[in-house]
Amino acid sequence: MTRLDLAEMSQDEMIDLILAQAQQVAKLIEQNAKLQAEIDALRLKLDKGKKAPTNSGNSSQPPSKDQKSNAADKRKRHKHGPPQGHVKYERLFVSQPEHIVEIKPKICKDCQTDLTKEELALVNVTQITELPQAKAEVIEVRQYSAICPCCAKIQMEDPPAGLEMERSFGARLEATVVYYRQQQHMSYVRTRSAMQNLHGVKVSEGGIDKIMHRAASQAVQNVKVIETEIQQSVVIHCDETGSRVDGNNFWQWVFSSATAVLHVIRFNRSVDVIKDTMGEHKAEVWVSDCYGAQMNAPSAKHQLCLAHQLRNLQAVVEQYPQDFWARHVQILFRYAIHLHNQRQKISEQVFLNRIERMEPVFDKLLNQTHDLPDVRRLQKRYRKYRAALFVFLYRTDVSPTNNVSERYLRPAVIHRKVTGRFRSIWGAKGYAALKSLIDTGALSGVSPFDIIQKLFGSPALPLGA
Repeated sequence: MTRLDLAEMSQDEMIDLILAQAQQVAKLIEQNAKLQAEIDALRLKLDKGKKAPTNSGNSSQPPSKDQKSNAADKRKRHKHGPPQGHVKYERLFVSQPEHIVEIKPKICKDCQTDLTKEELALVNVTQITELPQAKAEVIEVRQYSAICPCCAKIQMEDPPAGLEMERSFGARLEATVVYYRQQQHMSYVRTRSAMQNLHGVKVSEGGIDKIMHRAASQAVQNVKVIETEIQQSVVIHCDETGSRVDGNNFWQWVFSSATAVLHVIRFNRSVDVIKDTMGEHKAEVWVSDCYGAQMNAPSAKHQLCLAHQLRNLQAVVEQYPQDFWARHVQILFRYAIHLHNQRQKISEQVFLNRIERMEPVFDKLLNQTHDLPDVRRLQKRYRKYRAALFVFLYRTDVSPTNNVSERYLRPAVIHRKVTGRFRSIWGAKGYAALKSLIDTGALSGVSPFDIIQKLFGSPALPLGA
């Protein structure tokens, strides 16, 4: 229809045309609304079946696997160096330096006058920390025999500790080899190279293997004390991670308390590992994630790791941003952790009053009705383990998270990534036993190297010590 056609129409014809078009527009609007509703319903159904991308913030995925975006070109750059008002740090002088070098003027640089007998004034002092040349020393041990003139028996003196005749390497050198392998996650090839380049010692891979064998056998014997300590512990933190042993999938478990840390590597991930480790002992509180084997551990009470729960709730928040249940539970869990951290800063009565106000709020959230399956799944979990969520608020020796166990397992994950796998069962058992001794010693302030060196006895140098 053109403008000329409209100009030739009468007023009544024009009104009829407008009314007909208005009726058609209303019908199209109604159809469009129905189609839009169907699209929204399909989109919601599709979103329910599609999970948000996983990362370290909403799952147990390690941060190393997160997809990292490029930095913005116009991002705010921080000023290098210490912040404004930062107290300057200076290295402290030691009271007894090993060497003192005195620099005294001998002659006048201008007139050549002798200054050796003149009074001196100290104007400047500095201390330089340097490493001596890390060159190994070879000790030849000669053992003699003598025939007693009275009884005609052959007599020999036993060599002192650290100089046994069956030794090829001293205790400190063997401890260095084990330290490189155990703590620095170095391969046999890199350990051999480090020993030659840094210490001037040529040791074959077979020699390294024998040293590791001796360390493992000693560690397995000494770790029995730690096993007994764990079995008698009141609060136990436990976690596990995957491990590869001789081409097969194994699991590395850690059991930690305030006084001991025990690592074990087993071929399964079932509760049998826990029962075998704990024996007849029953802990008062077992801190772990929500894995079924952990929740069946022998313990009077359980404490779920709230860090894991916060990540699971974050996944729901990212999946359904329009739903507020997960956000509210996150806020409540974070408030509980904050309350635990403020325990020593507020009075006991205020602390108990805040717990009393918090508990009913959480119960109300658990009793809410939701259509989202992920929300219902978390509600079901928290109803089932309601008594295992806030134990840390009623005991000062319980932590709200299981981060302590994850920290103990982190070096094992690095070792797995660097070395790939354990080539034998004894290698896995030896690593776990050594790790148990080292982590337990760290609780008492003993260095890893000292722990390892004790397995080999007294060092040979200095002679006569």
